[in-house]
Amino acid sequence: MTDAPVLEFVDASVKRSNRVIWSKGNFSIPRGSVTAIVGTNGTGKTTMLSAELGILPLSSGSLSVLGAPAGRNNARIGYVPQNYTEVSESNITVFDFVLLGITGSRWGFLPASATERQATRDILDFVGLSEQSRLRIRELSGGQRQRAAIAQALVNKPELLILDEPLANLDITSQHSIVSLLSALNKDMGMTIQVVAHDLNVLLPILTGAVYLLDGHPHYSSMDNMLDSQLLTHLYGTTVEVITTPQGDMFVTHNSAMEPATRTVHDEHPTSDAAQWHSAHSGDAPDTPSDCDTKED
Repeated sequence: MTDAPVLEFVDASVKRSNRVIWSKGNFSIPRGSVTAIVGTNGTGKTTMLSAELGILPLSSGSLSVLGAPAGRNNARIGYVPQNYTEVSESNITVFDFVLLGITGSRWGFLPASATERQATRDILDFVGLSEQSRLRIRELSGGQRQRAAIAQALVNKPELLILDEPLANLDITSQHSIVSLLSALNKDMGMTIQVVAHDLNVLLPILTGAVYLLDGHPHYSSMDNMLDSQLLTHLYGTTVEVITTPQGDMFVTHNSAMEPATRTVHDEHPTSDAAQWHSAHSGDAPDTPSDCDTKED
């Protein structure tokens, strides 16, 4: 297996309607990693996925995915979109829904082969949905629907799995269940995974790094410096502290006006200090809000 990065951004930027969504993207993501794309609403997280899939062209720079320009290797990518409401409310069975990941538009016109049907059974077993294979998608719980969507993306054995907000609208038990599934994919199958997320905490046990969208510029941080309270403070626009718990490191935001006077002080910084520390170029003032797309996520 090659050691070349799965994704490589070189001075990449994206515009829509002459508005810069994000720019100055210079980073790469290694194979076998689990990376989060993190940012508040409107910073361009989903836009980054669109660029990686070749759906949205770059306005400048370059973006390589699996060793080729974005869009060339999509057959080697599994993609789980944020919204699949129409499908999830349909009468299609779980088995046929996952089988669509192989047959696509051919489904219903040409019968699936025995090999394709076995691959579907295998992936349903892997994601824990074998017993639900004959249920309708609409009969599944939210966590089960998300597993079905992941199974559809996995059935063709992709090298890279991209998920857009897979934990949104799930209860905490379902969130942890999905994270455990992603962990198994990464550890047991060596799959490279990229996850768009609003909150890192539930993903922290499996992450190797994160792409933060700050000031309209993507910044990659490995696990060694991913939990930097300065960077997180700037990202979330409020004071953030990183704490260590028996379950591992996590970060919290808080309202300083409501803090107990006896609270233990950890490494934390006011927003103004963090913004000055982590601008696009050291010593530069942060970009104005007009540099970011406030409508696209």
